Amino acid sequence: MSKLVSVNVGMPKDVRWRDSLVHTGIWKAPVDGPVMVRRLNIEGDGQGDLAGHGGEQRAVMVYQVESYEFWKRYLKRDDLEFGNIGENFTVSGLADDDVCIGDHYRIGGAEFEVTQPRVTCFRVGMRLNEPEMPKLLVAQHRPGFYLRVITEGSVQRGDEIVRTRRGRHQLSVADVDALLYLPHRDAGQLRKAVDVPALSPGWQGSFRELLAAPAESSDRPAWNGFRPLRVTAVCRESESVLSFLLGSDDGSPLPNSLPGQHVTVRIPGAGDPAPLRSYSLSGDPAAGVYRISVKREGHGLVSRWLHDHVQAGSVVDVAAPRGDFTLADGGGPVVLISAGIGATPLLAMLNALAAADGNREVWWLHSTRNRQSLAFEDEVGALVNAQAHAHLRVQYTETDGRLNRRSIEALKLPVDSTVYICGPTQFMTDIRDCLTAIGIDASHIHSELFGALPPINPGVVPAQRRPPHQPPGVPGAGPSVTFARSGLTVNWSSEYRSILELAEACDVPTRFSCRSGVCHVCVTGVVAGTTNYVQPPLELPDPGEVLICSAAPDDDLVLDL
Repeated sequence: MSKLVSVNVGMPKDVRWRDSLVHTGIWKAPVDGPVMVRRLNIEGDGQGDLAGHGGEQRAVMVYQVESYEFWKRYLKRDDLEFGNIGENFTVSGLADDDVCIGDHYRIGGAEFEVTQPRVTCFRVGMRLNEPEMPKLLVAQHRPGFYLRVITEGSVQRGDEIVRTRRGRHQLSVADVDALLYLPHRDAGQLRKAVDVPALSPGWQGSFRELLAAPAESSDRPAWNGFRPLRVTAVCRESESVLSFLLGSDDGSPLPNSLPGQHVTVRIPGAGDPAPLRSYSLSGDPAAGVYRISVKREGHGLVSRWLHDHVQAGSVVDVAAPRGDFTLADGGGPVVLISAGIGATPLLAMLNALAAADGNREVWWLHSTRNRQSLAFEDEVGALVNAQAHAHLRVQYTETDGRLNRRSIEALKLPVDSTVYICGPTQFMTDIRDCLTAIGIDASHIHSELFGALPPINPGVVPAQRRPPHQPPGVPGAGPSVTFARSGLTVNWSSEYRSILELAEACDVPTRFSCRSGVCHVCVTGVVAGTTNYVQPPLELPDPGEVLICSAAPDDDLVLDL
């Protein structure tokens, strides 16, 4: 008979970790006597990061005495105590390879349902001072699991644990954990997993994405590194925007891009080291040539160089098209909303829509300061007129004001539209709010960000962030690492354990969760160069990508970060 060996609680607190503060509730300690278990929590307990922990689906975390004994032997440690893994219930029995998603258990006066395996995150490694612990929990098939509270009630140490129902398909916690985090997934098991009603919505969504993903990715970069392309023409689009047409030296067609993708351009002669910038492709994705359209910025080193020095016959180094902000297949209404130079990726989408059957309902909504700043007027007009169900609206902010809920609501956009937005960050945020307010599903609204992506640093207390800069201390002597989105090149130093740590030292916005090669939150596109894994991840990312939490540069490296 399984038993509840320890009940552990702890409220969130700020903990100093490296150069940051982390708000976390992973510090749990045993309590004596009866404790009430509520729908969202155990009394006296809390979670610091509700995006990844806590809530109805993750009200109670469970870990096993037998796994503690395993880790004492594996890690050669005798200081592990109940609650150290962050669990609320330490139990005897209930092994991860026996407990199934959807199982019901009665403990004391409460009843519970198993909803998902433990979420891998760096805080368990921080708590135990074992940075690889998130990876080890998965690799050794000992993640632990979460419970949903079906019936609130009192529990205490020594209570018997009685299983009252078996979950549908009898998929064990260890099996479901491996489906998400380990390679060689079985499609049949994935289909069973999404058919388990008790499985938490987040995990169901992840499995649906895995089922929908093609066996072989069709959007991998067409070539590695940089390729010299020749400027075949330069066209003025407005008072401040020039378009540069890029082709191969031998005249052979360039690989098709996906509508909405961007390229990273390196400009020899514009600086030392040669600066890099990313520009959306603005032309027909199937034309066999690439077009970038660049607005001259007063303080823009690269934009000014392109405007002043690049002409027909010039050669620039270009990385293959990449990016996930792309036009999805489908037949429903499409709304393209842009401001200023943000029109460029949407213009590629408009080209693709016009080249298709032309029967989709398409809306082109563009905001710009005045008529003098309007780019692509004739081209957009022709593409819209070529489609039977296309609509065009240009709003001049000097005379019409900004696009807002009232002006968007007046257009009566179809609420089943798929929407693509590109422009300044605040513009995209405001437009997204307007669209959801008029009834368009937020999951159907996609936006493009030209600069660094917003960070994902779960639990880390936000601090005043400086613009990306050289790391402190003596400059490294290793390969150069260029963070293309952040416009920064630094030299690698062996004092950093990973590219992620180097990026953090430079205040480059980063994304992570496990920091040990499990979750793939830190996956980053490799524009040029090669890397090696200082700690092998459990599953390699796609070619052309790297998990920066586990990797170091092999040679000069350019990252889409």
